[in-house]
Amino acid sequence: MIKITEIAYLNIKKKIYYISKTVEKYNFRVYIQGGGCNGFQYKFIIDENINQDDIIIREKNIKIVIDSISFQYLQGSTIDYLENLEGSRFLIKNPQAKNTCGCGLSFNI
Repeated sequence: MIKITEIAYLNIKKKIYYISKTVEKYNFRVYIQGGGCNGFQYKFIIDENINQDDIIIREKNIKIVIDSISFQYLQGSTIDYLENLEGSRFLIKNPQAKNTCGCGLSFNI
């Protein structure tokens, strides 16, 4: 399972609402992409599409969508949101990650 902190949920909802003025049409997609300082990067986008192999996590009234390959790397993770002097961003607390970069957006297993 993947957990979502309350602050992450509120910011996901806010970003989806900013795009569409509703949260029903769009999804928050989380996926893993090769690259970054440590081999893999976490990516986040607002997406209309749901693919056949996507795993859908319904949290309150939003949908988190993760493709099946990325999902296996994210099992047990928590999606969080950080605001500080450097800016704001979504981040993943991933118990499977052996190493992460300083910003937390890159990891390896």
